[in-house]
Amino acid sequence: MDNAKPTSLTWKEKLHEIIYEADTPSGKLFDVVLLVAILASIILVMLESVESFDKKYHNFLNISEWIITILFSIEYIARIITVKKPWKYIFSFYGIIDLLSTIPKYLSFIFIGSHHLAALRALRLLRIFRILKLARYIGASNRLLFALKASKAKISVFLFFVVILCVILGTVMYMVEGEENGFTSIPRSVYWAIVTLTTVGYGDIAPHTPFGQFLASIIMILGYGIIAIPTGIVSSEMTKATATDIHMNTQSCPNCTKENHKDQAEFCYNCGHQLNP
Repeated sequence: MDNAKPTSLTWKEKLHEIIYEADTPSGKLFDVVLLVAILASIILVMLESVESFDKKYHNFLNISEWIITILFSIEYIARIITVKKPWKYIFSFYGIIDLLSTIPKYLSFIFIGSHHLAALRALRLLRIFRILKLARYIGASNRLLFALKASKAKISVFLFFVVILCVILGTVMYMVEGEENGFTSIPRSVYWAIVTLTTVGYGDIAPHTPFGQFLASIIMILGYGIIAIPTGIVSSEMTKATATDIHMNTQSCPNCTKENHKDQAEFCYNCGHQLNP
């Protein structure tokens, strides 16, 4: 008795494979064309903001934007109808980004200038990691997310300590410099401490007394050390994640839209639904 699974796919499954996945030639081609359209749209929005260019080519820019917007609308609808639980895609990160990148042109009928929000389409370029299908980059992004999640408690404590330090240093500088030197209040002095400790140094407020300048020098040097601490925390967690790294592919579940399944996986790790063969 032949127990082999049928390999024929329905039109929805074929469309799902093309739209959501980048492991097949057709899927990769679709995503490459999509990226080109996104880049073209962003360039059109930028050029439209140049008054001299817009005055000369306004009709061309407007028509081009409408064509791209309609294509994105069709793509958005296709993404919804090819999954069994549409709300999983609609309320996902990419689903929200896809919607926000599609509606600005339609909103321009109601809110003048809202079509410039089409620049949000730049976020859709994050799909480049799926299209390139470079395991080391996909793995690196997964490790970075894991490291950030694992480090959030340590980083939160560290940031809380930095806030307390800035409040103390700002208060001291307020007492040392006084209102006559621009430190008109403790909140403004705390703002100066934050700007100085992060080595930004806008220069809108600066100490004038010798002791204040000495204290500012210490804060500046301290800032370099403080900047390195979160980097070390995240790097440590990334090292741990590398040891347990598992290669993932770009296959997407047609039921819950989850991605990053293990190679050779037949069922979704999230909902248990069978993946497309």
